[in-house]
Amino acid sequence: MSNFLSELSRRRTFAIVAHPDAGKTTLTEKLLLFGGAIQTAGAVKSNKIKKSTVSDFMEIERQRGISVSTSVMGFEYRDLQINILDTPGHEDFAEDTYRTLTAVDSAIVVVDVANGVEKQTEKLTKVCRMRDTPMIFFVNKLDREGRDGFDLLDEIEQKLEVKLCPLSWPIGMGQRFKGVYNLYEKKLVLFNPHGKQEDEDIIVFEDLSHPDLERHIGESAARELRGEVEVLETVYPVFNKQDYLEGKVCPIFFGSAVNNFGVKELLDCFVEIAPTPLPRYTEERLVKPEEEKMTGFVFKIFANMDPKHRDRIAFLRICSGKFERNKNYRHIRLERELKFPNPTMFMASKKTLLEEAYPGDVVGLYDSGNFKIGDTLTEGELLHFKGIPAFSPEQFRYVENADPLKAKQFAKGLDQLMDEGVAQMFTRKSDGRRIIGTVGQLQFEVIQHRLESEYNAKCRYEPVNLYKACWVSAEDPKDMADFLDRRKRDIAIDSDGETVFLAETAWILQTAQENFPKIKFSFTSEG
Repeated sequence: MSNFLSELSRRRTFAIVAHPDAGKTTLTEKLLLFGGAIQTAGAVKSNKIKKSTVSDFMEIERQRGISVSTSVMGFEYRDLQINILDTPGHEDFAEDTYRTLTAVDSAIVVVDVANGVEKQTEKLTKVCRMRDTPMIFFVNKLDREGRDGFDLLDEIEQKLEVKLCPLSWPIGMGQRFKGVYNLYEKKLVLFNPHGKQEDEDIIVFEDLSHPDLERHIGESAARELRGEVEVLETVYPVFNKQDYLEGKVCPIFFGSAVNNFGVKELLDCFVEIAPTPLPRYTEERLVKPEEEKMTGFVFKIFANMDPKHRDRIAFLRICSGKFERNKNYRHIRLERELKFPNPTMFMASKKTLLEEAYPGDVVGLYDSGNFKIGDTLTEGELLHFKGIPAFSPEQFRYVENADPLKAKQFAKGLDQLMDEGVAQMFTRKSDGRRIIGTVGQLQFEVIQHRLESEYNAKCRYEPVNLYKACWVSAEDPKDMADFLDRRKRDIAIDSDGETVFLAETAWILQTAQENFPKIKFSFTSEG
């Protein structure tokens, strides 16, 4: 068992979250460089340059320069197994990100120095706060002009309702950017704009009052740095690891991911303080990672990662015990045993076969249609992991097959994309028409693009006037039957066979709620 516990203590599984364009994918890539997982960085400076970053491997992502699906990447660093889940920043894909946050133990939040806290960052950190997920902040793009450091700290604390603890501090910014002072390790890290990316000049500097400081950064920068550090040490708490692990305080670092500057400081501190795999709640009990029996849940499904092979991969987060190749596990929803001859670990879009995996690891399982998001695998115990949400969509369209000769491909493609959680499909009971509901506009384009490029099928959208879709249930089957009979034309079935009420307007929804007090209307379905 001791080998198992040492493997467990080596794991760090986290997500990187941010608003689009804050530099999240670039940061991911630089972390992979340090881990030796990739040799060169394909810096995404603009969408015109078709050099793509490692973690964006879907065609539409390359064209748009945004991440629309969560990538999973593992690498080794300082004898630890680091698992990064890179999440889409674009708000149309927030659902995918919320689900990913259920599979990690901590998060790194990237903030752009010029734009400060943006809407998407607020939403995502709120999800982290709800779960007390430990967060580390990284203020990015210091090689450009941006906000004053103290103003930025105030804004992050107020808007995100977090307490910060600065562990590095910038020396100037933009044209005057000289580097950062690493308060955590008492080191001066000097920025060399014309040097190679790896050339950080690091000087151990215990005492900022030492006259050598002027020699390194000049007189005015030295004066400024001393004054600012004094303020930081007076105003902000001394870093306490336990407070961070409980989600009460968030360390913050400064740097420039595109120049690979300040990233190593972030990573070195992260591997020291970030939590090892945490316990997870199920409806039945709390599952602890050190338990002997394997448990895990599917938080994401991805079709056609390799367009040459029509494969689907279900991403399983291991929560306890050891996962082994070719061993039988119980699929709780289907009530049957499954075994997996080719489980994989991911290095962005590269896959390697694995023999075993430990809590904190994310395993890719080839799937021929057995999995849905939220499914549980165990060694037999009946468990249901909690908190993997599906949201009530806000945009709706009828979807029609645009090529009658490709009806089979169209149906299969739609089913698979819905299982992935890209969007939700409702089939109206009165006329059998299919309606796709999404959280944002961009998903419609993604579905159309992927149907064509991956399934060789075409779809056509038609407008449908809907305000909300909500799941309906009742204690007494008679009440439900009466409701279904009287609201026939507004009833649909979702992909899981659940009953959904499609309200055309807010007024219709309100009236239905008033007229049928015994019916429960809900706007998320906990998977």
